Amino acid sequence: MERLKKNGNGKKIVLGIPKGSLQEATFRLFEKAGFNLKVGDRSYFPSINDSEIECVLLRAQEIAMYVEDGVLDAGITGFDWIKENKAEVKEVGELIYAKQGLKSVKWVLAVADESPIKEAKDLEGKRIATEAVNITQEYLDKKNVNAKIEFSWGATEIKARGLVDAIVDVTETGSSLKANNLRVVDTILESTTRLIANKKSWENPWKQKKLKELMMLLKGVLLAETKVLMMMNVREKDLKDVINLLPALGSPTVSDLSESGWHDVITVVNKETVKELIPRLKEAGAEGILEVPLNRIID
Repeated sequence: MERLKKNGNGKKIVLGIPKGSLQEATFRLFEKAGFNLKVGDRSYFPSINDSEIECVLLRAQEIAMYVEDGVLDAGITGFDWIKENKAEVKEVGELIYAKQGLKSVKWVLAVADESPIKEAKDLEGKRIATEAVNITQEYLDKKNVNAKIEFSWGATEIKARGLVDAIVDVTETGSSLKANNLRVVDTILESTTRLIANKKSWENPWKQKKLKELMMLLKGVLLAETKVLMMMNVREKDLKDVINLLPALGSPTVSDLSESGWHDVITVVNKETVKELIPRLKEAGAEGILEVPLNRIID
């Protein structure tokens, strides 16, 4: 592919970006990490404000394959598609985010609500539609079940209502399955997003360093998404009680204020705990409580 011709000195990372359900979340993640990704309506080559990275949009299902073959130096895809393609790649790290939030996705075995199928053994001799043929076959092998697996090109959920006996499909919230009157029989695989690298590219010291830096920035954004910075003023007599309420990443930072007997307390806490924490801090004597969103947290 001439468009992806690599820099002769090795100072270029060709990076696969997932097109489709993960695209918007991935662009948003990169933006928060300081990268400006832009792509035209008909383009598959996003521009990025880093001359050492060249991006290409591909389906997440294909990225692991192209990374393994060396067409791409690295890519962002799901663990499920690494496994489905049986791709021999270097996993640089895990990035826990999906289309609708900071979570994993699940591949589930599902049937129509009225189906008599209750467990895996009931699939003996049945037909299953899925996009993840290899993952499904591995599951059936472990269960010692023989069934016919058909590759699904899409609209998999509707096929469970008369076309096949069961489906194996990916779900993030389960809402679509419920809307189609489907019932989950079993969870086959839980999957998270990964940054992966071609093994030969990973052996290049410059590329390895570049990918580690990219991973650090992206993980820093995801960690910050779950945390907030809290700042408050606390009297000396209330300081111990307030600090005991703070589940910080590390010890809270405590500084003396210009007014005698008062301290400034700064800490980082889980975002989901704030609504319960603020009333308790106020009751313990904290004043001027500020909650500040974070862009990145680098461990």
